Amino acid sequence: MEFIRKYLEDSANLTDEDWHIFSSKLERKEYPKKTVILKMGQIENYLSFTEAGIIRYYIPQEEKNDHTISFTFGNSFSSAYESFITQQSSKYQVETLTKTVQWKLSYQGLQEIYAQTIVGNLIGRLAAEGLYLETSRREISFLSETPEERYLNLFKEQPKLIQYIPLKYIASYIGISPQALSRIRKRI
Repeated sequence: MEFIRKYLEDSANLTDEDWHIFSSKLERKEYPKKTVILKMGQIENYLSFTEAGIIRYYIPQEEKNDHTISFTFGNSFSSAYESFITQQSSKYQVETLTKTVQWKLSYQGLQEIYAQTIVGNLIGRLAAEGLYLETSRREISFLSETPEERYLNLFKEQPKLIQYIPLKYIASYIGISPQALSRIRKRI
């Protein structure tokens, strides 16, 4: 859990008391590979810090390939955030692609941290900003980059981990068919 404290201290002035309150609300959870953490239609009750693993966010499709929205890698916040902050049904599913370790903070626990600490709002803001930036970068990449550029950027961001993501999910994430991704991979 100390790595979470270090992560937070890189951006916030965290006292021992703040850390005690924050860490007391965290629950460690391990998931095997290919575990659905949240089904579409359920309410996201946790803001999680992913210690290790790869998580995929996607809209399931019965007759065609799923639409992959995002990936989360270790050492970052993760959540079906829209569902979490509105406490309404999620429009997509969340699934582990590898064995994953998360530290989970419940919606109620976060509200208590906001109420009991000065730094709590900063922690919440940092998590929200990180999740927002990820979404914004993806939207901008779809408007301004080719599929090949999106693939190369994903490869640059996570070169060691991308090998664990099936190509059909990568293709879906960058908005092309698996066959088109194969052609891109042959070119580069």
